[in-house]
Amino acid sequence: MFSKTCEYGLRATIFIASESAKYKKTSQKEIAEEIDSPMAFTAKILQKLARKNIVSSSKGSGGGFYIEKENLKKIKFIEIIEALECGSIITGCGLGLKNCSEEHPCPVHEKFKDIKASLIEMFENTTLEELASGIKEGNTFLRY
Repeated sequence: MFSKTCEYGLRATIFIASESAKYKKTSQKEIAEEIDSPMAFTAKILQKLARKNIVSSSKGSGGGFYIEKENLKKIKFIEIIEALECGSIITGCGLGLKNCSEEHPCPVHEKFKDIKASLIEMFENTTLEELASGIKEGNTFLRY
């Protein structure tokens, strides 16, 4: 459903959030291992997330990536998607056509329109805290 960049970015953000909920910072290496992503690719994703103020980082001993605890309740799933520039699931055609529109619909346009509306609603109403809580409680997982 999402590009690899988006998948890894979402996993990384959720993992950082779950660690931040326990007042822990996490290293780039820990993140890459936890989300099963190549280290260099993870570094690029983390830079993008930091530039968009989704995650923060500190250097030195005891440093790492984190999200301020109060921001866990504020950051919505949609903000992460937008920061990673992977909103084509919301804006794009269900078949990937460039010129799909109300005036020139693809074969799945009408059915996919309802699915996209549901996805947008979920993305806009789900906080990072909600996504991370299952990890923290051991009910959801980022890898198998």
